[in-house]
Amino acid sequence: MLNTFVVYVENKPGVLTRVASLFRRRAFNIDSLTVGRTEKPEVSRMTITVDADYDQARRIEANLYKLVNVLLVENITQEAAIVRDLAMIKVAATHEARSHVLELASVFRARVVDVSPESLTIEITGAEDKIDGLLDVLRPYGVLEMVRTGIVAMRRGSKSSVPLAPVNGLAQAAAAGDEDVSCSV
Repeated sequence: MLNTFVVYVENKPGVLTRVASLFRRRAFNIDSLTVGRTEKPEVSRMTITVDADYDQARRIEANLYKLVNVLLVENITQEAAIVRDLAMIKVAATHEARSHVLELASVFRARVVDVSPESLTIEITGAEDKIDGLLDVLRPYGVLEMVRTGIVAMRRGSKSSVPLAPVNGLAQAAAAGDEDVSCSV
């Protein structure tokens, strides 16, 4: 099962390396990893998706809390969330095929961000299925290059979970009312 973790960390050098090393040491493959600053410059937010069962996900969460610069960990897999991915796709588009490619982009609500004599670059934002669908219909025209950002996710509603200040992981878990986070792994 694909699990989505939202991890708030201190915005300091080396934090990404420590988080990635944790997954490497535990032999988990990160399916998607995005990192960016939050509204607080001293805090960054990671969205990590990984294929893991329930017990493995709980161990990952507990191990993330053990890392020094981790402020808060949430597994939002079972919660109502907004999940988006962004992709740019460069498609071969000769003069004859250009109108068809433009129509397909329009159907998927994608934007053309670059035009050259032999290709179009399309930008699309949405769920992974939407991006995969556009890719499938563009393949016959010739996908020359593609890049994806990875998943970003946010819980729905007005509840915010941004940590106010750096706190020890165990204290943070207790403050969040998450009594069943086990740190013995």
